[in-house]
This record gives sequence, C-alpha cells and structure tokens, in this order.
Amino acid sequence: MGGTDAARSPSAFWRVDLHTHTRFSSDSLTEPAALIARARRVGLDRVAVTDHNTIEGARAARQLAPDLIIVGQEIDTAAGGELIAYFLQERVPPGLSLDETIRRLRAQGAVISISHPLDRLRGSALGETHTLEIIDQVDALEVFNARCLLATDNAHAAALAARHGKAITAGSDAHTLAELGHAYLSLPPFEDRPDAFLASLAQAQASGRLSGIWPHCCSTFAKLRKRL
Repeated sequence: MGGTDAARSPSAFWRVDLHTHTRFSSDSLTEPAALIARARRVGLDRVAVTDHNTIEGARAARQLAPDLIIVGQEIDTAAGGELIAYFLQERVPPGLSLDETIRRLRAQGAVISISHPLDRLRGSALGETHTLEIIDQVDALEVFNARCLLATDNAHAAALAARHGKAITAGSDAHTLAELGHAYLSLPPFEDRPDAFLASLAQAQASGRLSGIWPHCCSTFAKLRKRL
C-alpha cells in the first residue's frame, strides 16, 4: 500500500481500515489530523475511527475529512469483551450488557461487528461462548485484526463468520500512525449510509499483515504517559 491519494488510479474496489484509534482512546497518542494525513498517504479510501468508549475522536476527524472518516466506537461491555460499531450518531456508554449495548446501537441505526472475537491473548475479546450467544444479533465479525499476535485467531474468526453467514470486517487496530492500513477490507464503493455500507460488506475481502508485538508496547507507553 503506497503512494498518495492523488496518485491512485480509480478502482472498482476501495481499501477501508475499519479499526483505528486516536488520542481520545486512553492507549493512543495519535492526533486526528495526523491519522487523516497518514491514511491518505497509504492510499486508504475510508477509515473508521473507533476509539474506546467515545466518539469524540471520530467526530473531530470527521469534521476535518468528511469524505474519509466513518464515525465508529469500540465499546466495553459487561461481558468483559468489546463490540465495535459504525455510523454512530451518539456515544454508547461502556459497561452495559451485550443485549443492552446492541439495543442502543440498533436504535441509532449503527452497523455492529465484534472486534477480535477469538483473540486468545487479549482480555478484551468476547471469546467463542459470548460471540455465539449474540452472533444472530450482530451484522459482522472482525476476521482480520492486525494486532492479533496469533494468526490462527483471525483464521478461526473468519471460519466462524462463514459458518454463520456473517459479513466480515477488518482493521489495523492502529493506535500509532505506523500501523495504519496494516489490515483492511477491499470492497465496492458505498454511499455514506449504514445500509449502503452493509450492502458493500457482503462483497468484502480482508487483506493485510500482522503488526507484531511492538504496537502493544506503544499502547502501554501511551497509557503511562497519560497517567503521568
């Protein structure tokens, strides 16, 4: 993924990173303006800003680049794992039950996925039991998360999505600029509406590479810096 936004030739498919973070997450120092500039440099057509438990970073980025940014949120639930959603109008508070979180997302027309659902090394993963409990209530599963340390965890998520006929999402889970675009979806262009986005997801393909251990170290540093 190289080149600039202006240099890219028109394509039948867009490259879309559906999982990114800014300084509005407790474990990131990335400024929204810097994320936008980096996204254009690496040739992304759309980027979902999905900060932990807030949409303020996504709103800030959207104001700067409405042609690029999708307003999203990664939401902590009472089950101990996270949901990730797109085209939000309002923040959904953390700590609610899975059913209540989904209800509030549905009430505002959001598209709902489960981030890194089967990541065995991440405490914020829902895990297979909880994922299966709500799989009929969500639109998609994240099947490629670049911050997963075990490639098989992404593969198992992809297999689970296929077995249950679910759409797929993918993203870098970037908390630093260098990670942006490490994982993405290739999918048909879509209008800036949840229904159009969901229809495009039906033809999506996930691509990318794993980022390794160093981004997790960067997130730990960001947390410590903010505390100090």
